[in-house]
Amino acid sequence: MTMKTLFAAAAGALFAFSLTACGSAPSSSAAPGSSSAANAASAGEGYRIAIVQQMDHASLDEIRLAIEAELDAKAQELGVTIEYQEFNGQNDPTLLGQIGTQVVSDGFDAIIPIATLAAQQMQLATEGTDIPVVFAAISDPEGAGMTGENVTGTSDALDTTLILDMMLAQNPEIKTVGLLYSQSEPNSTLPIAQAKEYLDNKGVAYVERTGNTNDEVISALTSMLDQVDAIFTPTDNVVAAVELAIAPTMIEAGVPHYAGADSFVRNGAFATCGCNYTELGAVTADMVIEALQTGTIPEVYQMPGNIITVNTETAAGLGADYSMFADMADSLAEVVTTED
Repeated sequence: MTMKTLFAAAAGALFAFSLTACGSAPSSSAAPGSSSAANAASAGEGYRIAIVQQMDHASLDEIRLAIEAELDAKAQELGVTIEYQEFNGQNDPTLLGQIGTQVVSDGFDAIIPIATLAAQQMQLATEGTDIPVVFAAISDPEGAGMTGENVTGTSDALDTTLILDMMLAQNPEIKTVGLLYSQSEPNSTLPIAQAKEYLDNKGVAYVERTGNTNDEVISALTSMLDQVDAIFTPTDNVVAAVELAIAPTMIEAGVPHYAGADSFVRNGAFATCGCNYTELGAVTADMVIEALQTGTIPEVYQMPGNIITVNTETAAGLGADYSMFADMADSLAEVVTTED
């Protein structure tokens, strides 16, 4: 049995009382997945990090797992203890605010919020402190107001123009594009504005529909499906959470879904061009350790978004050729639909 496994067993009961599970205060002990507490005695140095995930869906889960793997690697490399605890805000601003208040009062050394709403709430919670907030996967950090002295992180800013170029390259006869997103999702504001400008310049009409819950997104999709030739969604966490449910409807209607992240595509959307979220998670973890070790806050890092991802099952269902994508980015990845 590894030291990590031993520690996870010892901390399991404590972790059950985290805010994620029942709203009570997190334990001061490390959560399951933390680097072994046994290293603390020998190294004499360690960090406690709160990982605050906005909600559950494939991309955010991938980022969290990559962060934790890199924190484990850094603990071994540097000979320090890195304890981390997971919190999930369920896309609820009130719950995220409560989590922020608690992790500050509980004395965590740093906070890693995953996605924009989580980051905004953690920034509010740490005002007046010097606790580093190192966010992961914010498409527009400046627009989201993530500019505090103790705030930095990784950006997954979307190349909206390239994704719409892909759409028109695949089907030059497109007359109307559906814009499906959530008005409560800050990641969608800028790319939707960019999409409208792009489509206006191309003389392509668009139909705009929004939803802030699963049912609202499904209703919004249904209301425009017979009016559009393709649908675009940015890195919108609300829509991403329901992609598995809506993808079959779009395939049946013969309407390809172009989205802002590969998690959409793995859940049934047709195609995207974006960054590698495993790499983004690792970079985020490296940045938080740099901030803790040096006492300085590194600059926001823009992840390169140069990977086209296509769902081959969806392509077959749509009868869609995607060979034209091969020369439009650095690489093309083919995936099939999964529930991860």
